[in-house]
Amino acid sequence: MSACTPTRHDDPHRKEHSHEPHSPPSPRPCGPRLTGADVSASIAVFLIALPLSLGIALATGAPLQAGLVAAAVGGVVVGRLGGAPLQVSGPAAGLTVVTAELIQRYGWRTTCAITVLAGLAQLGLGLLRVARTALAVSPAIVHGMLAGIGVTIAVAQLHIVLGGTPHSSVLLNLRDLPAQLARVQTAALSVSALTLCLLLAWPRLPGRAGRLLRVVPAPLVAVTGATTSAALLGFGLPKVDLPSWSSHALAGLPEGPALGLIAAVLTITLVCSVQSLLGAVAVDKMVAARPALSGRVRRADLDRELLGQGAANVVSGTLGGLPVAGVAVRSTANVNAGAVSRNSTMLHGVLVVIAALLMVPILELIPLASLAALVMAVGIQMVSLHHIRTVTRHREVLVYAVTTVGVVFLGVLEGVALGIGMAVAVALHRLTRTRITHHEKEGVHHVHVRGQLTFLAVPRLSRTLHLVPQGAHAVVELDGSFMDHAAYESLQDWQSTQTAHGGTVELVGRRTGVRIGEPTGPAGLHPDGGTTASDSSGCRCHPWTPWRNHQCAIPESGGPAQRNDAETTTARAPEDTEHTEPSGLTAKPDALGAPGALGTPGATVEAPAPPSSPRAPDATTPTANQLARGISAFQRNTAPLVRSELARLAREGQQPSQLFLTCADSRLVTSMITSSGPGDLFVVRNVGNLVPPPGEERGDDSVAAAIEYAVDVLRVRSITVCGHSGCGAMQALLAADQDTAQTPLRRWLRYGAPSVARMADGSRPAARLAGRAAADTVEQLCLTNVIQQLEHLRAHDSVSRALRAGELELHGMYFHVGEAQAYLLSEVHEGEVFDHVGVADLTA
Repeated sequence: MSACTPTRHDDPHRKEHSHEPHSPPSPRPCGPRLTGADVSASIAVFLIALPLSLGIALATGAPLQAGLVAAAVGGVVVGRLGGAPLQVSGPAAGLTVVTAELIQRYGWRTTCAITVLAGLAQLGLGLLRVARTALAVSPAIVHGMLAGIGVTIAVAQLHIVLGGTPHSSVLLNLRDLPAQLARVQTAALSVSALTLCLLLAWPRLPGRAGRLLRVVPAPLVAVTGATTSAALLGFGLPKVDLPSWSSHALAGLPEGPALGLIAAVLTITLVCSVQSLLGAVAVDKMVAARPALSGRVRRADLDRELLGQGAANVVSGTLGGLPVAGVAVRSTANVNAGAVSRNSTMLHGVLVVIAALLMVPILELIPLASLAALVMAVGIQMVSLHHIRTVTRHREVLVYAVTTVGVVFLGVLEGVALGIGMAVAVALHRLTRTRITHHEKEGVHHVHVRGQLTFLAVPRLSRTLHLVPQGAHAVVELDGSFMDHAAYESLQDWQSTQTAHGGTVELVGRRTGVRIGEPTGPAGLHPDGGTTASDSSGCRCHPWTPWRNHQCAIPESGGPAQRNDAETTTARAPEDTEHTEPSGLTAKPDALGAPGALGTPGATVEAPAPPSSPRAPDATTPTANQLARGISAFQRNTAPLVRSELARLAREGQQPSQLFLTCADSRLVTSMITSSGPGDLFVVRNVGNLVPPPGEERGDDSVAAAIEYAVDVLRVRSITVCGHSGCGAMQALLAADQDTAQTPLRRWLRYGAPSVARMADGSRPAARLAGRAAADTVEQLCLTNVIQQLEHLRAHDSVSRALRAGELELHGMYFHVGEAQAYLLSEVHEGEVFDHVGVADLTA
């Protein structure tokens, strides 16, 4: 799990600068220098961009040089001016259908002029700083648009793969496909099949040799292999034809109907802008998932990125190039190759220029069938199963399907318009869809409202409420986040009438501003549409986040029992502020044995009451009320949802897969940070997440008993020791005084002494977090303690037997409370390194 190789120690006092995601970063005094990582990344991107640029130009029907021009301009201009340093721009497959349609309708020179006008429109939008509004477009529409374009590309290129010529319409291509299959050209099909086989098999080469070979990009290998095979076999296939640059067509004045040209400009602007901005956000997520890059690469400035894309389209259109946009495949390759600055993107553009001028004889050996197969594979990949599963999970599959079908059969702009209309219709349907039910149980009438309460639902609400007899007890559950004035008035009038006839009304709910609590009177409804009890100190926490910075903090009791500052310490800090001295066990040696030394943020730590005035909580104390409210919320909201699962667990018994050993600190919510539920974890918590070694005199058997039971009886498959930042036990160990009285707490903390000794041992590599050293001595001890307790764990007989049999895994974990970031002890890095556990990359 850890190696004994010395590691590099970063400066623990280094100050990290951060800013809001996608906000303009702070200016730097000078640009980044060209590094070896940027050079190698630029070569990798260039090798991918070269065949793809030619293939996309072929698919649009534009001159093949236009793809090279767009790739060069996208690399140099957007690389220099854009706001996403590691995003690579160039001719994009998502623009293929739009560009092909424009070339068919207006000709190449007018299409270039349209590209220039679209670039000017992007410059205007960037100056207006409206880039963020593009992110408001439903992802289902964007993914549907890309899927529709992908289907169109794949169907068209299939004709070239089979040795034919595609039509401009998907319907015509589908209609003529049987005839094309009947007259398939064996040579073209063989070259295309070889291209696809190499493209799919190359990234999956096994073993160490495969890892070395995969450094060469798959598209380059596929096209090179197909070209070489076609030359050796003497296939007489159409090949790339690059005319002299002296005859290259540049942009001309736009010719055609004004409305058609305006629609074309808007289409290019929309597709280029949305694809580029979403790509910039995706690149930010990929960079954030790589700790080595996240501190060196600035986050995307979306408005600047839009300006860079606009400038590139102006230049590309003027020089006779295809429209430019951010592209996912090349951007992903750039990040994965280790690029650290925008120099990699710019250098790749320079390499494209050199290739376009010096490699023409080599490029003209490439069969068009190979490029068609490459672009067809890109089109198929644009129909992502991951995207389909995502939109299905969010109940937006109808928006996705309508957009896709619209793009395939009507066009990009029409398909996007249909998708937007369907998204609005779905949103309105969800807003107006309100289910209101009524049932009686044990003399209590329950009215359940699911959805938003608007004026459209008032007639149904009124009919259901009048099913409740006057004078009866009623519970109205509002399971929604919005109530307009008409619904508020209707509910308040009914509540007033019901209580006037001797009945009672209890209003409960699950959303923001909805009080879950006691029966209310006529004043129980707030004019803002929320509900509350007459008790002004009621809890307003969401039932799914009862831990979140309680606004329903326990009020101080008045009178003689009121606590003063000497007796009470509130350990809460503002939500956006991290503790400089993390709370937990107090670090003062003279307080180790005193009650109240265990303190956690958000809890009130009280000094012990004198023996003459014991304070036993009863049903009227704030603590008891808070406990009762929490239990009541569980019984009302959570228990109905988990009752069937808990009943199953009660029948089958517990079968956890993991033993999770962590600290007793109240800030560590194990189910939250592991996304686990009932029956998943067998949890052992103690002060300092300590594992007493076996065979200790006067040892503590409670942890050993839990380990033995989990391994031998429950047969767990893994054990995790989890430490955390700001651990009070580690602070106490560092501040330990040998003359301190041996209290129960001090005797327990002796099991952490080996961790202190391990940290002081200079012959061992210091434990650290990925990308940085420990922030201070306390964090260093917290990390070291996890590793030391894993050593203690291995010494237990049951654990050692299971490890030898290969039936058990041990894991070290560290949770940084202030950052809400989990780290796992890595087996990949050299040294005792805790690596990030990040979110899934968005690379599409």
